[in-house]
Amino acid sequence: MRNVLKHYINGEWINSTGNETTEVINPANKEVIGKISLGTEEDLDKAVQAAREAFSSYSTTTREQRIDLLEKIAAEYENRKEELIEIITEELGSPITKSEEIHYQMGYNHFKQAAEELKQFQFMEEREDSTIMKESIGVSGLITPWNFPTNQTTTKIASALAAGSPMVLKPAEITPFAAIILAEIFDKVGVPKGVFNLVNGTGSTIGNGISSHPDIDFVSFTGSVGVGQKTMENGAKNIKKIALELGGKSPLIVLNDTDPEYAANTAVTHMLTNTGQVCTAATRIIVPKEMKSDFEKALLRVLPNYKVGDPQDEDTFTGPLVAEKIWDRVQEYIQKGIDEGATLLTGGTGNPEGLDKGYYAKPTIFTDVDNKKMTIAREEIFGPVLAVIYVDSLDEAIEVANDTPYGLAGYVIGKDKNRLTKAAQHIRAGRVTINNAEGDFSAPFGGFKQSGIGREWGDYGIDEYLEPKTILGMK
Repeated sequence: MRNVLKHYINGEWINSTGNETTEVINPANKEVIGKISLGTEEDLDKAVQAAREAFSSYSTTTREQRIDLLEKIAAEYENRKEELIEIITEELGSPITKSEEIHYQMGYNHFKQAAEELKQFQFMEEREDSTIMKESIGVSGLITPWNFPTNQTTTKIASALAAGSPMVLKPAEITPFAAIILAEIFDKVGVPKGVFNLVNGTGSTIGNGISSHPDIDFVSFTGSVGVGQKTMENGAKNIKKIALELGGKSPLIVLNDTDPEYAANTAVTHMLTNTGQVCTAATRIIVPKEMKSDFEKALLRVLPNYKVGDPQDEDTFTGPLVAEKIWDRVQEYIQKGIDEGATLLTGGTGNPEGLDKGYYAKPTIFTDVDNKKMTIAREEIFGPVLAVIYVDSLDEAIEVANDTPYGLAGYVIGKDKNRLTKAAQHIRAGRVTINNAEGDFSAPFGGFKQSGIGREWGDYGIDEYLEPKTILGMK
């Protein structure tokens, strides 16, 4: 049992001013693994004032001091590797191998990448008649989601540290323990008091409090479109800068020269990685009609190779959904797919056989999906569900890919370089991947349309925490 009934404020673990707590549940077995305190507005205000007081000193630290701090954090993060992997597996239900390969590793990469970016980052630019300086934006409020307890949290923290911005973090209350370990890491390596503050709590109290607080200058939020809209509304009262990374309904365009087995494995990997709880997951698979039979046979052939089961089992590829309310939501979407007339290729409602104890969902694939009319093609499900859409041409595939309110990611697989390039260049999304290319932690991450505003990762991420100032006559 992990009971953390304190918040990390101004370099100390302090008691909450309130008495409300919440339990954290292991989704694989529905057992309580710990408890956290739910913060109050007073707790938040203490954290904001600590960050405000730290701003003048931390914002003027040197490039070298910040690089050194980030490298010390990365080293201590490595020292806590096993504990981070263990807690992510327990609180999120992520398979233990994925907790290491994806969750732990992405967090480490963000700290290392921010340190590398700082080595050549240009904080000052001389032009013919002016000098342009980039200065810390002030105090930042960070609101992070439950589905990636280290990735989304560390990219924000690392960028804020690199830019000289003290911060207040509110992690998701259903997966809070990875962030608590981060606070312990920062405490051990000597992050200056007030530079990092953590207040656990609900979105309605701490989340809304961050986005509306007059002494917070910038808010970086990752989550749903609805809460993103509320965050913008709150921030508008103080004209504060807002960055949003929101939902997605990402397309995977399959060219007609693609091997069906490769296409099926790509689609299933997207469906089942992190149990489909991935904002960038390709959940709309756009396939040439001529490949329909071969592709569907390949899907049914490869799906059994991806084990659904106990997250502690190293052979497991996908675990449970994170919570009961998420499980219920996914079941509703699967039923809508059936009711609206999509062809259920495999899966359906309920738990997989033998996995009744946790919040497990059946990997579900719908075919013959109408992109315009069916809910499963229009809305983000955030579970192991695929919608397969058949088209007559590449031009139609691109049109379907872009027929969505979202634009976070896109994917294209095939052999013909010219058609791969055409598809990648015409998909309206913040990140497009060709043939499962490796990620790049130096490249910007963020979305078009309702998938968000602003960018994270690399130098673009650092820029979000800076304000440009023009000085005339300094030369």
